[in-house]
Amino acid sequence: ANEIALAYKGIKIAVLSDGEIYCHRKEERIARTFGIMDKRHPVVDQIMQSGDWLLGGDIQVLERIKFDDGLDKYRMTPKELRNHFQKSKCDEVFVFQLRNPIHNGHALLMKDTRERLLKKNFRNPMLLLHPIGGWTKDDDVPLKVRIEQHKVVLEEAVLDPSWTVLSIFPSPMLYAGPTEVQWHARARLAAGVTTYIVGRDPAGLPHPDTGDYLYDPSHGAKILTMAPHLMSLKVIPFRVAAYDKVNCKMAFFDESRKEDFIFISGTKMRNFARKNIQPPNGFMSPKAWQVSNIFCFVVEIF
Repeated sequence: ANEIALAYKGIKIAVLSDGEIYCHRKEERIARTFGIMDKRHPVVDQIMQSGDWLLGGDIQVLERIKFDDGLDKYRMTPKELRNHFQKSKCDEVFVFQLRNPIHNGHALLMKDTRERLLKKNFRNPMLLLHPIGGWTKDDDVPLKVRIEQHKVVLEEAVLDPSWTVLSIFPSPMLYAGPTEVQWHARARLAAGVTTYIVGRDPAGLPHPDTGDYLYDPSHGAKILTMAPHLMSLKVIPFRVAAYDKVNCKMAFFDESRKEDFIFISGTKMRNFARKNIQPPNGFMSPKAWQVSNIFCFVVEIF
């Protein structure tokens, strides 16, 4: 039989059958995936430094992979997630993917999505809070810190734990914009997700020269409504949330009084933490901010 054992640190973890070795056409792969050849893109650089041959085939995992990092209980398989939603008598599953700590604007969006689903006569819509669990850029907040922060958000009922499932999405980030967002959506279908919340510039990066959007920020949402293999998925675009200086809270942006709002990006949020600056009151749960702040402050010191 044409079978190859795949091992990690001497332990066999999977069997690859009907294997095929083929040339790694790096430039073609990069052009099709990212639309840019610049090695300052972190994943472009990784691919260019990788080997010249690829091995593909059908994979059978021999046993459940454990990371022994204290987070394995959050690594639910698609089948486990489907079973959980079924046992919970859930009639609609909406997913929110993120690679940053949750602020009150995120929470507002997730709660608003659930309210919209209830108005469509769904009885028990549930949220799959599904943070990226694979590789991310060095300046992104590590998974363990994010999970601790998400747990605090649930403990403090910023999000209601009765209709929220926290689970890790094991994929790495590619920062490939509209191409990658199709993978993010398609993979969630296997877990029973029926509604996908998509933001501006999903899986995007700033252009390495101009600092502007590398990808059109609206294309991620557009492509999800056009892809034939995703027609069964309902797509809900982000409503833009910003900090309302008048009411001292995160709120949906109101163009008629735009001077009352400020936008706090992920980069700005991390800079607050690294400089030990408290964000505006109402931006994030104080206890949840403390978790994020401790990490960024320690990183800045060391």
